[in-house]
Amino acid sequence: MQYPVTKRAFGLAILVLSGLQLMVVLDGTVMILALPRLQEQMGLSSAGSAWTVTAYGLPFAGLMLLGGRLGDSFGRKRMLIYGVALFTLASALCGTAQNEAWLIAARALQGTGAAIAAPTAFALVASTFAPGPARNQAVAIFGSMVGVGSVGGLVVGGALTELDWRWIFWINVPIGILIVLGAIKVLRDTEHHRVSLDVRGAVLGTVACAAIVFGATEGPQMGWDSPIILGSLLGGLALLLLFVFAERNVDNPLLPWSLFDSRDRVISFIAIFLASGVLGATTFFVAQFLQNVLDYTPLNAGLASIPFTLGAGVGTAVASKAVQYVQPRWLLFGAAMLLSAALYFGSTLDGSVQYFPTLLLLLSVVGATVGVVIVILPLCVLVGVDMANIGPLSAVGQMFMNMGTPFAVGLLSPVALSRTLSLDGTNGKVTDMNDMQIAALGSGYMLVLLVCALGTAVMGLLALTLRYTPDQLSQAQHAQDEAQKS
Repeated sequence: MQYPVTKRAFGLAILVLSGLQLMVVLDGTVMILALPRLQEQMGLSSAGSAWTVTAYGLPFAGLMLLGGRLGDSFGRKRMLIYGVALFTLASALCGTAQNEAWLIAARALQGTGAAIAAPTAFALVASTFAPGPARNQAVAIFGSMVGVGSVGGLVVGGALTELDWRWIFWINVPIGILIVLGAIKVLRDTEHHRVSLDVRGAVLGTVACAAIVFGATEGPQMGWDSPIILGSLLGGLALLLLFVFAERNVDNPLLPWSLFDSRDRVISFIAIFLASGVLGATTFFVAQFLQNVLDYTPLNAGLASIPFTLGAGVGTAVASKAVQYVQPRWLLFGAAMLLSAALYFGSTLDGSVQYFPTLLLLLSVVGATVGVVIVILPLCVLVGVDMANIGPLSAVGQMFMNMGTPFAVGLLSPVALSRTLSLDGTNGKVTDMNDMQIAALGSGYMLVLLVCALGTAVMGLLALTLRYTPDQLSQAQHAQDEAQKS
């Protein structure tokens, strides 16, 4: 097989592929920092704020497996171009949004574009760069975009929001156009063959999750006895059952049930979902607390959150080494208990808290423990798996990781709102609130951290039941590295 790039990775091809990765990561970070400004200028409700995150995350996670299959069937280069084009168009629509419904619909379109483009990007790294130094460099650059995007998103997102929140979306338009043009010029399409696409499964699963989250998010405001809320919750559960039944009778299902034949792997999937939910909800509500309660500017909130990202980098590095010597259940349990304790402490804070040293240390500890968890759990999923199934299992693991955030934000937003309203707070603009109402708002945010602490403790207890050994994790780590290079 001839590869377009054989000597060194640096060039237009890696700029195109890593640029896509960076754009998708940035979009998740910058949105959270912009929400307080959106609430103020567009009059978003509490539920509407949650939906700006959830509307992106649900189609991104729910359609990701289908996006990968589309690349296999119609060519990865082609689907990457289509996905980026859709993402770019949706970004322009987000930037010109005039009301809540418009913004949420455009965010859902963004998530769909990301679900089509993102799964094909890493596969194109393997088909574009020759094995050896060129591919190793490309994999390293591509992977580093997660860290760069996480830190850069905090700073860039905060700075753009200070200028105008619309710029966090408009900035994607020229970047997306350049990625499409670069992909047309330098990327080569992969071999592909038509396979049956489980479109029905993808739609059923995504719509079912969206209906359940909608019912839970809108329930406190519309009333739990509202026909719309009851219909949404019951309809979502019915669609979920139909999805499970349908997946058992499809030739090429999105979720092959053979992937769930191991008790330890199922527990790992559940733990990944919980960890993702805790991470997403913590990031979302801490960003709101910093700006709405402590009165940080978006840029200052972004800068203040950097220790979290740096802590995650330290935790990731430590876990990558420690997992070779210590049973993963003890590493996961220890990290989960420390994270749970940190979140519990965070739930006791109020608007009088100081950044130095309290928030600085708290964010660093939370980041480091999250870093440990997000390294070990994906490896647990791959234990005892042959090379042919590493790709599908990794994709399912990524789906659960991406699904946790929209679920947690959607389900916990009404929890925060209920606490706020119970303390005589309000769901209006922060700029119109008095000190007592802002304190009630902060109490709602902190209640979410308490719920996250409980969820983390449950994850730690589940992790104690895992029976994997350091040798098995080392083999999974090696298999994962080989799969990325092949």
